[in-house]
Amino acid sequence: MSAPPEKTGYVIEPLGKRHDRAAFSCGDAALDTYLHKQASQDARRRVAAPFVLVKPPSPVVIGYYTLSQMSVHLGDLPPDIAKKLPKYPEVPVTLIGRLARAEGHRGHGIGELLLMDALRRSWALSSEIAAFAVVVDAKDERAGAFYERYEFQPFPDQPQRLFMPMAKLDKLFSEHNP
Repeated sequence: MSAPPEKTGYVIEPLGKRHDRAAFSCGDAALDTYLHKQASQDARRRVAAPFVLVKPPSPVVIGYYTLSQMSVHLGDLPPDIAKKLPKYPEVPVTLIGRLARAEGHRGHGIGELLLMDALRRSWALSSEIAAFAVVVDAKDERAGAFYERYEFQPFPDQPQRLFMPMAKLDKLFSEHNP
């Protein structure tokens, strides 16, 4: 697990007007365009909460992720997990909608730093806003493999949709925060 952002000199904070998004390029046009043109609108409309990684004093965005709430059908989860949950038709989850780091920062652990911050933030809020798990929709096999390295598991009928139960995050973060 990577060091918290503040111990690396990076800061992860909600997207704001002071952040320089214009030069951000991760190599995926859809992810770049989202940050450049849509992220602040989604934040204002409260349909997604974008968080950006910067290295102060520079306002240049090095990476970002978004969080939002959603629900998944109980029947979409693996049967061994679904049987342990209340028999509601759907269960609440937190969605990491997008996660990207600038191309120039490949190989520096930025993806892990962003993911761990998103997981920690999701876990911390789950005691106030119920969420059974954190869900991601991997854009391709490479992204799916990234999440699987961190023990996300795929939905049985949707291999590009993966999840991590909050119970696993309870163990991960409570062990590191006695």
